[in-house]
Amino acid sequence: MKQLTYLFIVLFAIVAMQVHLASADEWPQWRGENREGVWHESGIIETFEGPEVPIRWRVPIGSGYSGPSVVDGRVYVTDRLTKPKQVERVHCFDWETGDKLWSYTYDCVYKIDYTAGPRANVTIHEGLAYALGAMGHLHCFDAVTGDVKWKKDLNAEYNINMPIWGIACAPVVEGENLIVQIGGKPDACIVAFDRKTGEEKWKALDDNASYSAPIVITQAGQRVLICWTGANIAALDPQTGSVHWLYPFPPESFEIAIATPIVNQNELFVTEFRQGSLLLKLPTDALKAERIWHRKGKNEQNTDALQTTMSTPVRLGDYIYGVDSYGELRCLDARNGDRVWEDLSAVRKARWSNIHLVRHPAAADNKVWMFNEHGELLITELSPEGLNIISRAKLIEPTRDQLNRRGGVTWAHPAFAYKHVFARNDKELVCANLAKTEK
Repeated sequence: MKQLTYLFIVLFAIVAMQVHLASADEWPQWRGENREGVWHESGIIETFEGPEVPIRWRVPIGSGYSGPSVVDGRVYVTDRLTKPKQVERVHCFDWETGDKLWSYTYDCVYKIDYTAGPRANVTIHEGLAYALGAMGHLHCFDAVTGDVKWKKDLNAEYNINMPIWGIACAPVVEGENLIVQIGGKPDACIVAFDRKTGEEKWKALDDNASYSAPIVITQAGQRVLICWTGANIAALDPQTGSVHWLYPFPPESFEIAIATPIVNQNELFVTEFRQGSLLLKLPTDALKAERIWHRKGKNEQNTDALQTTMSTPVRLGDYIYGVDSYGELRCLDARNGDRVWEDLSAVRKARWSNIHLVRHPAAADNKVWMFNEHGELLITELSPEGLNIISRAKLIEPTRDQLNRRGGVTWAHPAFAYKHVFARNDKELVCANLAKTEK
């Protein structure tokens, strides 16, 4: 009888956990579900109780720019070690306790600038985890056990014209294809693989790679892969690699596009440190793109509209909010690119100063969570009238591997899942509870 009772308790706990996870938001890839940078969960705190966010757990890891991914009760992140030899690692932790579930290590000698570690988030889809390293090592794991299903050295296979900062674009899954932007030669800037076997399905474009992650949208009733490469904004058929349209947007000197394109209804917006801001119209009845406006300043100090480095902007209605080249938080009128306001209270002014922006429409249409490079979490409201910082608190300390200036930075994008936030620096991964306490 005792054994039956114990078995019932265990089964009940498992079912309860599955129900909890099924009803909670997850963060299975770069910028969360659909790569939109949106957190849908309700029942979240409205202000912080003190100057620091209480940490639920913390675990030591190595350095890296890649943010955590959270799905099915597990947290995935990658890092790098240089001693006793250069390696990249992929880790999986239990989301509730931080206990390590599995880890995989492989040799990886860096021949790139900014050597703090891997850039791309792990992408998890239907029980498989895909990790793309900074030098082009691609692994497919069983997401639960960590067993390697298949792997590839893309630099060796595709003769990558290696970007100065390495391979950074997180793989995206569409149907049965796993798609990566790597800048292979010839005609292999973008490559699709069978996500289960690793067999090449197609390759396309002779462009160099950028650092901007691909997204998949719907245009004219079709699924369309949008890749901002080193030379073009490209729209491809994700199943065949055939080109629907190309909009040339070459770099001023070298490839520097990092921010993810954002789509609002039938408009696509991109922004880059030197080339400024571009808004394209995507007709709903044809697969093509038309320029609405392009704004560019004289240089990186005298910018126009928005000239961001890493931060992907958010769009709320007719207004776009993003971080300019030296940390200036700006509001643009999406109809013409005019600047509505500028604010320097969210992050200190410095070259490449960064904030990651995540919309939280479950709280309010204009609610945005910000994670700045000082390791602070901010609860804010954004409107054409200005920035309203409701509350801010320190989540994690900046470290110097990612950038050995201004006391260090926290450039990796956080994950929001299970009413918690997950963030990393070059020394640790932390988890903090953001659920509202019932009184």
